[in-house]
Amino acid sequence: MFRPLPVWIGLRYTRARRRNQFISFISFTSMLGVALGVAALITVLSVMNGFEKELRGRILGMTSHATLLQRGGPLADWRAARASLMAEPAVLGAAPFIQSQAMVTHAGAVTGVNVTGVLPEEEPAVSVVAERLVEGELAALESGAWRVIIGTELARTLHVGVGDSVTVVAPQPTTTAVGVTPRLRRFEVAGIFEVGMHDYDAGLALVHLDDAARLFRVRDGVTGLRLKLAEPMAAPWVARELARGLDPGLAVVDWTQFHANFFRALRSERVVMFVILTLIVAVAAFNIVSTLVMLVTDKQADIAILRTLGLSARAVMGVFIVQGLVVGVVGILAGVAGGVWLASNVQWIVQSIERALSVEFLPADVYYISELPSSLEAGDVVAITLVSFVLCALATLYPAWKASRTKPAEALRYE
Repeated sequence: MFRPLPVWIGLRYTRARRRNQFISFISFTSMLGVALGVAALITVLSVMNGFEKELRGRILGMTSHATLLQRGGPLADWRAARASLMAEPAVLGAAPFIQSQAMVTHAGAVTGVNVTGVLPEEEPAVSVVAERLVEGELAALESGAWRVIIGTELARTLHVGVGDSVTVVAPQPTTTAVGVTPRLRRFEVAGIFEVGMHDYDAGLALVHLDDAARLFRVRDGVTGLRLKLAEPMAAPWVARELARGLDPGLAVVDWTQFHANFFRALRSERVVMFVILTLIVAVAAFNIVSTLVMLVTDKQADIAILRTLGLSARAVMGVFIVQGLVVGVVGILAGVAGGVWLASNVQWIVQSIERALSVEFLPADVYYISELPSSLEAGDVVAITLVSFVLCALATLYPAWKASRTKPAEALRYE
């Protein structure tokens, strides 16, 4: 098979046993550094992708894809608005809700929650809470029964189970002859759900829509309509289209606006981590520079002989570029293989370490997700491979140029 002379000589030098073992050691460490950097990049970005997808899925399972709100007050004629929206092909479901913050107490334990009033027969059309119930059922929320469904973390904090009673303290006070007193109402725990996201499991309580209206004194209408869309990722565009056909006093807010800062922070963190971890590959690439510089010094006589035989300066550069790229490419391929394997098995690896050491790396009360998800994307692997290859290629240029400047007479003077 035909191979250009610089490539053939470069590959020959790569396979040859070197007189200087220290150069071989530096070459190995450079290769190892590139492999570790590439593997770390692939693994970390895959884990961050997994976190973002898992969070998005859990948030979209509990949060409406879009929300119809009345500007400046409750949504009065929500039934007519719901019928109008359900006629749109992009809307799969719509359900009214009343939401307010409150305090929940039981046996001296007190915590703040978001109390959401829902219609049990309509709620499954816009959220997955009915599928995530570990005890009880959504149909237990009956008008006037004063029942509540809470998350597992909230139940654990209050030390309650199904059948126990909790007291809900509404933020709207009651004025009586003896002064201003808080509004209290006792609710029976009718169910417990587990979403797997601490914010919902510890901070959400569901009651019947009519009970929420009486508790929070919402006389006319509801807080808004929660919408489920056919294409959640197109929510910003769909929300704008829906708003155009509605009364000017109504607004449609999509889920990206509710959680814009959170997902923007995730994307920014992903970019920063990519830059930081790319520096690992850059450091390893600088090791390639030192390896080739020492190799050029060690091969001065060989370079001089090749030059006297007619090898051009450009060809000499090609010889050492090939050598550097071999080190880099082998390191990149090893890193890609290791990174893909780690990214594909990171959850199993972390679980094994946690069991062996009896530790918990992601406590549920600190992090949004208590597991370590991973989503390996081909685009990330390709981008990391290309960036690493470019860094390794740049690292070979100066030593190769230095080799091409070797003067045969001076190099052979003392041989």
